[in-house]
Amino acid sequence: MLRLRLWAILGMVMLSGCAGFGKSFETPRISLVNVEIREAKLFETIFNVELRIINTNETPIILKGLECRLEINGKDLALGVLDSKTEIPAFGSVKVPITLYSSVVDMVRSALHSSTKDSFSYKVTGKLRLESEAWIPPVIPFSSDGELGKD
Repeated sequence: MLRLRLWAILGMVMLSGCAGFGKSFETPRISLVNVEIREAKLFETIFNVELRIINTNETPIILKGLECRLEINGKDLALGVLDSKTEIPAFGSVKVPITLYSSVVDMVRSALHSSTKDSFSYKVTGKLRLESEAWIPPVIPFSSDGELGKD
C-alpha cells in the first residue's frame, strides 16, 4: 500500500512538473527592412540596417544581442554585432537597427559579381542571443533571403 502511494505521489509530481514545460517555443521570424549606406571611406563602408523580429510566442522574448551577416548574390558583403537589450512583446514585433561593416574588397567583389545581372539576391544570416529561460534556447540562428530587380 505504501509503495502504491509513493508511485501515485511520484506520478503527480512528475505531471505537475511537466506543466511548466508544456510551452512550445517558436523561433522568431527575421526579415530585412532597410539598408542604407551611412558612410563610405577608402577601405570601409558602413551600413545602417534595420531588421524586423517577429515573436509568435505567447510570452515576451528578451533579446540581449545579435550578430548579423549580409550577402549579395552569394558573396559576403557586410557584418556586424549588436549589444542591446530589447524586449519583443508576445505576438508582437520590433525593428532593430544594427550597424554593419564592409571592406572595400567585399564591396568591389559584390559589385563586379552583380553588375551583369538583371536582379540581385540578398541573404541575411546570424544569431539571436536571448535571455534564456528553461524553455527558450539562449542562441537561435536565423536566415532570411529574397531577390530584387534592378529596375
